[in-house]
Amino acid sequence: MDERVPAGVVSAAGRGAVDVRGLTVAWPGADGMKAAVEDLDLQVESGSFAALVGPSGCGKSTVLRVLAGLLAPDGGSVAVDGADVAGRPGATAWLPQRDALLPWRRVLGNAVLGAEMHGVPRAEAEATARALLDRFGLGGTEQQWPSELSGGMRQRVAVLRAFLTPAPVLLLDEPFGALDALTRRQMQSWLQEVLADETAGGRRTVVLVTHDVEEALLLSDRVLVSSPAPGRIVADVPVAFARPRMADLVADPAFVRQRAGLLAALGA
Repeated sequence: MDERVPAGVVSAAGRGAVDVRGLTVAWPGADGMKAAVEDLDLQVESGSFAALVGPSGCGKSTVLRVLAGLLAPDGGSVAVDGADVAGRPGATAWLPQRDALLPWRRVLGNAVLGAEMHGVPRAEAEATARALLDRFGLGGTEQQWPSELSGGMRQRVAVLRAFLTPAPVLLLDEPFGALDALTRRQMQSWLQEVLADETAGGRRTVVLVTHDVEEALLLSDRVLVSSPAPGRIVADVPVAFARPRMADLVADPAFVRQRAGLLAALGA
């Protein structure tokens, strides 16, 4: 079997271990500094998929921003493959809550933006993107403007942009939160297929932030539960359901029990 991956796409087998220890981030408030996360520890093995769930305001997105190098922490350490990434963008690929597509760039131009910013020549990045458009359900859209796409299609472009970013860790911040329930289910199923495809970068380490316990169980290998602010990990739950995981898994008694356990850990 040919195990090569297209140029510009990271084959991250053996890479992408995430190690967060004692993370503290505080924001100014009316009564002084207030911690969003405090003394948070989080470890994710190379090539695995971890979901971080917790109540609103517990600092889940803050953790991803620190991992993305976009926010310097007030305390603790943040490392990828043993290298300090605090305040140093580029070690991870980040997919924010909104697709953040540039309206003046067509689909192809938006798809290659992350790769370009990491130094991949545009022609090389575009060739890689074209080879993956069909796999990402975007065949024939490369010359369309973002305004011509549905919400689900825009999110596919955003995911492709993140996958084309040459980094071993993929950070997903509520990637489907803005979609309707049906489109969300379709996108969850599609994302599983893409992640299982090695040639689409599927062997990367993935950290997903979501408020949806069902989504966390459908997609991840482990679910990490955060306390209310200041956030810290209070439960680490392995997910052992066989893949691929279909939408009807949510009715399985074992799934229902594990969902109930997570909700209990969340205090819901």
